[in-house]
Amino acid sequence: MAEYHLTTPISEADARKLKVGDIVYVSGDRVYTARDAAHERALELLKKGEKPPVDFSGSVVYHVGPVAWKKAGKWQIVSAGPTTSTRMELFEDEFLRGYKARIIVGKGGMGPKTLAALKEVGAVYCSYTGGCGALAAKGLKEVRAYEWQDLGMPEALWVITAQDFGPLLVTMDSHGNSLHEVVSKKVEAKKTEVYAKIGVKP
Repeated sequence: MAEYHLTTPISEADARKLKVGDIVYVSGDRVYTARDAAHERALELLKKGEKPPVDFSGSVVYHVGPVAWKKAGKWQIVSAGPTTSTRMELFEDEFLRGYKARIIVGKGGMGPKTLAALKEVGAVYCSYTGGCGALAAKGLKEVRAYEWQDLGMPEALWVITAQDFGPLLVTMDSHGNSLHEVVSKKVEAKKTEVYAKIGVKP
C-alpha cells in the first residue's frame, strides 16, 4: 500500500501506477460532481459531437449530491457525502471511454463493465467513507462554477478546486483488480459455510 498526492489533470501513467489498497489525496481544479442525470447529459453531448462546459480529461469525478449554500455571493460546499456508485454502472464505462476521466470517487464500488473500462482507459475507482460529508467538504475548497442547474442541486455539475481531497482508497484499479469483487466472493464463501453449519440450504 502506498500514498499518493496527485494534482489534476491526472495522466494515464499516474493513474496506472495506482493499485488496490493505495491511498490518494487529490488537489487541482478538475474535480467535478456528477450523478445519474449529469452522466446522462454528458453522454448525450458526446453522441451529438458537442462539448460539455468542462474538460473531463484527467479529471476526478465524484458521485455525490452536495449540499451547498451561497455566502457573500459565492457558493460553498457544506457537505459532500458520496452517493452509492452502482447507480452509475449504466453510464460509467461509456463515460470513461468518451471523456478519459482518471479517478471516479463514490461508495460501494462498481461492476464489471466499469472495471473493464478502467483497465482499458487507465483509470481507477476510489471509495470515500459514507457519513463523512462534512469532512469531504473540507477538501473541496472552492466552487468555481455551478453548471446544469436545471438538474437540481444534487444532480448538477459542480466545478470544484480541491486541496488534499481525501483520503480516497483505491478499490478498483486499471489492472483488473476489484476489492469489492474479492470481498463479495469471501462473503459468499463464508455464507455457504455458515449455512452448512446450521443446516440451512441457501
